[in-house]
Amino acid sequence: MHPVVKPALRRGWRDLNTVQFGMTPAHAVTLGPVDTATGSFLDLLDGTRGLPLLRQEGRRMDLPEDHVDGVVDRLERSGLLDDGRGGGEAADALRGRKEVMDRLRPDLAALSLTARAPGGAVRRLAARRGLRVQVRGAGRVGALLAAVLSGAGVGEVDVRDGGCVEPWDVAPGGLPADAVGERRESAARRAVRGAAPDRAVRRTAGAASAPDDPGHSLVILAPRDDVAVHAPDPSSAGALMASGTPHLYAGVVEGTGVVGPLVLPGESACAECLHRERTDRDAAWPRLVAQWRSGRARRTAPACDLALATTVAGLAAAHALAFLDGAVPCAADSRWEVSAPHLTWRVRAVRPHPGCPCAAAVDIGGERASKDAGRRATMAEQGPSSKPCRQGGTARPARTWRAHV
Repeated sequence: MHPVVKPALRRGWRDLNTVQFGMTPAHAVTLGPVDTATGSFLDLLDGTRGLPLLRQEGRRMDLPEDHVDGVVDRLERSGLLDDGRGGGEAADALRGRKEVMDRLRPDLAALSLTARAPGGAVRRLAARRGLRVQVRGAGRVGALLAAVLSGAGVGEVDVRDGGCVEPWDVAPGGLPADAVGERRESAARRAVRGAAPDRAVRRTAGAASAPDDPGHSLVILAPRDDVAVHAPDPSSAGALMASGTPHLYAGVVEGTGVVGPLVLPGESACAECLHRERTDRDAAWPRLVAQWRSGRARRTAPACDLALATTVAGLAAAHALAFLDGAVPCAADSRWEVSAPHLTWRVRAVRPHPGCPCAAAVDIGGERASKDAGRRATMAEQGPSSKPCRQGGTARPARTWRAHV
């Protein structure tokens, strides 16, 4: 191992014997007691030296025997240590592509804050390049969302939609102005390629899948139709439910942005659960939905302002990446909603319905990984936040939905 103190965390001395790593409550950790010599030794943990050389440096600095190993171990258990050469073969291959690493360094730094194990951040970043995501919908939200995922290192991002680009589909980072009149799929896929020009060449839309093809790691439904955003049609996700494919809903309807739910088939609430729950609360709901869906399709521009669409695309991409990196984000069993002009986020619970055939409401006799797994185990004092942190090594719940790793 080539230890490196995670550079994403700014360091400061709280007093003569206590070092604080990080500024924000979500990730800040204090470590003490730390003497002056050990503080100087921390500057040597920059990923350029292995442990044997660090031990030599420690002896040169008159540090006690085994002190170097003790400091490294303490930093590792505190989640403050990374490995400058860790992560495995895929990570080594990624480091060999300097132009890719330079573009993704901010993403790598962010991953280092949530991947506690040394080498975990670059391992996750390298794993993204082997994942497949499909985005259904290439409007203001869907096209930008797909480009963000591609730019964040996801290896294959496929976009599906029909028709041609309308002037109101154009958005910075998504469909460009010169794409008006072009087929939506073609224009969106070009935006995806432009977000990550160093991506490997992927299969074409009509290419046949191999028998052992793992399928999509995640499908994101970002429809341009406002009814489909407000009242997702369960039949549109029938094949995803049957195959156990995780899927996430996102979009804008009448000036309200929506992200969620993230559906883990058989584990979390699905679109049918949402429909049945609404029907239980409002007997007129099925009648309203039937009218909205059977109404004449409008060719007018939707109430989807650019700032709100960009906000929704960003939050949906963040939830998607958290899931792809191995977490179960809070979009599972919930819908995040934000409306103009106050722009206050609301979280609406979407609970598994006992009458839904998805069977997510069945008690599986254990807590989900999305529950808080307790306070982080570390030798260091946790601060300055008093809230418990999520355990980094929590196992993903195993049920009927297909794992992507």
